[in-house]
Amino acid sequence: MRKKKSWIQTFILIICFGVFLFSVIKIVTIYYDYSKNEKVMKEIQVEYQENLQNSEPVAAENQIRSPFQSLLKINPDIVGWLTINHTKVHYPILQSSDNEYYLKRNYKKEESKAGSIFMDYRNQVDTLNRQTIIYGHEMKDGSMFGELKKFLDEDFFSQNKHFQYDTIYESYNVEIFSAYVTTTDFHYIQTDFASDEEYKQFLQVIKENSEVQTDVQVNEKDHIITLSTCNNLSDPEEGRLVIHGKLKKND
Repeated sequence: MRKKKSWIQTFILIICFGVFLFSVIKIVTIYYDYSKNEKVMKEIQVEYQENLQNSEPVAAENQIRSPFQSLLKINPDIVGWLTINHTKVHYPILQSSDNEYYLKRNYKKEESKAGSIFMDYRNQVDTLNRQTIIYGHEMKDGSMFGELKKFLDEDFFSQNKHFQYDTIYESYNVEIFSAYVTTTDFHYIQTDFASDEEYKQFLQVIKENSEVQTDVQVNEKDHIITLSTCNNLSDPEEGRLVIHGKLKKND
């Protein structure tokens, strides 16, 4: 009886140790992935900042802007850059022929759980659609789109109503007019509209959805940008956090 009890205790200890070891390995792996992603992103952030400091005005229309010329040698899929103050968002924007490729690949095309910030494949970077859609993961360390939920806080939003959106051709200031959580049942990722009236109705709906107060006016003549990320506030599986902003070209 005593031997049997001792064997059971030993078996339980082995199980507990196995669970502990698995947890440690998982935590170390997650930390390694976060650390690697931060290091990889830092490389291109430094290069982009150096390019900005040495950039020259673009003379010709549809000419690649100088801050992006060296970045395109790293990856020709880079179509722009997104910067949101007081968040970790300071990343290149990628685009492929679908909305799957950069979900789990960084700008070096290496496998990465953090993936990339990427533009909807239906959008065109050389000519603006009425709505440009940018996707990114909500990472737990706050990287990628992990800090977009800050915009649901009225105090944070009141001090951070603008962000910077650059394409390889143009530079834009973005004024946020709506931020909310929803699910995939709500089709907010439409890029083109059949008529001005359809677009106006869409703008009205997404503005009314906002969980933060804003007096920004948008109409059928405006072009907007939408940031979209997964979020479990509304639904663990199909939940989304969405931010809409109006584009204004920088001089």
